[in-house]
Amino acid sequence: MIIGMENDEKYEGVAADPEAPQVYPPGQQEAEALKQELESLKKEYDSVYDRLLRKQAEFENYKKRVERERSEFAQFASSELMKELLHALDSFDLAIRNAAGEGGAGNTLRGFELIYKQLLDTLTRFGLKPIEAKGKTFDPNYHQAVSTQAAPDLEENTVIEEMRKGYTLHGRLLRPAMVSVSVKG
Repeated sequence: MIIGMENDEKYEGVAADPEAPQVYPPGQQEAEALKQELESLKKEYDSVYDRLLRKQAEFENYKKRVERERSEFAQFASSELMKELLHALDSFDLAIRNAAGEGGAGNTLRGFELIYKQLLDTLTRFGLKPIEAKGKTFDPNYHQAVSTQAAPDLEENTVIEEMRKGYTLHGRLLRPAMVSVSVKG
């Protein structure tokens, strides 16, 4: 029995030797390599998923910030226009007080004409431009025909009358002019 023990001790010493190459049964080496690769891929997946979640959160915050800024801009962008329009409002107030005290229709009309010009000048400085329609050829891009009138002395599709002024804002149509158009009668 002593002989058997010597052999067992010999084998135990070999198995316990950390520097001895490990011998795997067939297929176990590939399984270990796949297991390590799987662990590596799991770590990479977790890292990519974490970055994705962070980017999504950043993007949501960005969208909220842009929406808030846009809302604030829309609220306060017209403040400069409002300040300018206050002058016209003051003039209307003065004209109404003067009309009530004087009773002069001529002065009242002149006052309203001045206020109209002041208001139009203010709006023009902010990019508003009236569409000249009367006497021009009808253009469906800028005019809205609401009636037609027989006019043998005018060329067909000429604007005869302007019922409501049209306007452009910085070159874009804001409101079409409502017009009456000539037809051959």
